[in-house]
Amino acid sequence: MPEQETRRVLLDLAVSLDGFIEGTDGETDWCIMEPDMKFDEFLDGIDTILYGRKSYDMWGQYAPEKGASEEERDFWERINSKEKIVFSRTKHGDDAGCMHDDIPGTIARLKARPGRDIWLYGGAELITSFVHHGLIDEFRLSVHPVVLGDGKPLFMDIRERLNLKLAHTRTFSSGVVQLIYHRN
Repeated sequence: MPEQETRRVLLDLAVSLDGFIEGTDGETDWCIMEPDMKFDEFLDGIDTILYGRKSYDMWGQYAPEKGASEEERDFWERINSKEKIVFSRTKHGDDAGCMHDDIPGTIARLKARPGRDIWLYGGAELITSFVHHGLIDEFRLSVHPVVLGDGKPLFMDIRERLNLKLAHTRTFSSGVVQLIYHRN
């Protein structure tokens, strides 16, 4: 996939119908992945993944267990081939790819470099910081047909209304509905 003139920050997440990105114990077993979602095309369009420390510790270096399918191994190999940047208040500055503050400056520098889009993976605290700084160019939310009742909300501590414009929708046979919004 060719590189773009201006890189964008894309928030791409699975969310339950009641607005949670994880269950009460961090579970994501309710997330549905099906081939017609074309997640491989999304991965082809990015070259950088942004993580908060907790999300990175959980998923940033994930490797499938021995005996995993070739498809699962290939999937994680593609994700792990991307540049990763971790935003943390606790990791040390000498940790590779670790940023402590100046999120807007870091994103401005990333967007100024040539390359593909940038995936804001999460977690919730980092997403909140990006919302507060107006740094998310596209919200790609895949709403799953499950009500969790409790868990980690997608948006928390949002101080101001954020008006978005619906750019695209896709529905899948599983009942997942993907909503793509741009900032107004």
